[in-house]
Amino acid sequence: MEERDGGFLFFCSQTCQGKSVRGETSGGSVVCDACSKRFSVELVSQVVRGSKGARKYACGAECRAQLISESQGVRLAQLAAPPAALVPPIEPAAPAAPTTTVPPPPPSTRRLGAKATSSAAASRALAPFDGPRRLAIFNHKGGTGKTTTTVSIAAGLAERGLRVLLVDTDSQGNVAVSFGVKPEKTLYHVLVMGLRAEQAATTVRPNLDLLPSNETLAAAELYLAGRQNRDRVLRDRLASATDAYDVVILDCSPSLSLMNQNALVFADGILVPVACDYLSLVGVRQVIKTVKNVNGLLRHPVQIYGVLPTFYDARARICRDAVETLTQHFGERCFAPVRAGTRLKEAPAQGKTIFEHAPDSHAAEDYRAVVERLITGRVAAPVDLDTTPPSQALAANA
Repeated sequence: MEERDGGFLFFCSQTCQGKSVRGETSGGSVVCDACSKRFSVELVSQVVRGSKGARKYACGAECRAQLISESQGVRLAQLAAPPAALVPPIEPAAPAAPTTTVPPPPPSTRRLGAKATSSAAASRALAPFDGPRRLAIFNHKGGTGKTTTTVSIAAGLAERGLRVLLVDTDSQGNVAVSFGVKPEKTLYHVLVMGLRAEQAATTVRPNLDLLPSNETLAAAELYLAGRQNRDRVLRDRLASATDAYDVVILDCSPSLSLMNQNALVFADGILVPVACDYLSLVGVRQVIKTVKNVNGLLRHPVQIYGVLPTFYDARARICRDAVETLTQHFGERCFAPVRAGTRLKEAPAQGKTIFEHAPDSHAAEDYRAVVERLITGRVAAPVDLDTTPPSQALAANA
């Protein structure tokens, strides 16, 4: 993958990417196998695997559906039953003799030092909450405070009495480090081994469970790539968690990975942390473009719930200009900024949240305001990705 003209291009190998850089190819564009239109691949889901593993390309949702349907038709034909004469008759099975043997109990899934989620808890009424109950913290650009924001929001909601599941979809595993824990089970066990999220999660604070990640997530992404509905695996695996928890929050990696596509398909709202600098403002354009592609190509109505300015310093003009630009572009969807401070940087090293490490700091005060806004849901309408007025920074080089 390489960034070009404010977007990203995907290549099947380093060799093809090198040819593109040297100008020996068409710049990353391919031909749609359904309608023959030439286009540039922007989402992994625009690449469809055929019946024999052949790579095919789809420019849009309709073409993707057509290619998948054709692929499934070939597979069904291959699996058709042979002629009846070649199929040996099936003898009826003898009735089983009655037995009094009691089957062994299933192995215990209770987590040491963690609270097990009972069926009663899974079916209880959800706590009052007007924000997205499946919230993805997402931005393509690194260094915007995604993990810090995710940890702080999850901890703040848990302190307010909501039962929260925090899912780390970044293989760096920084969320577990921020809480000072080393869990045995990770998101890999849920995606690949089929454990329920409630079984694999570890309780890190009262009302707060963590489903962490580590380097095994790379193997999980390879597993996803071979699945038919590869962009919906996470949604299916976390289905039970939406009943057991009031809120599920996902910490996304700064990339356009297949795992992030799964996260966006699962989420019903996106919060975009934006550092108060020019490059981060420009990066918001790519977030908007990706969300539009997910809505169109994958047909999932996820919306940008809001943008959160981070690392704010009122003394710096660039910070003031950045907040003004975001407010002009997103209106009420722009949250009040989170002020920068050394205490916020110290908290992960202590394995503590900002509310535990420096409860009276500016950052703790600002994140409490974010939590309050999520609970009360003061914002009425989602961001209109097509008619939102452009600003100078966000429209630059568009």
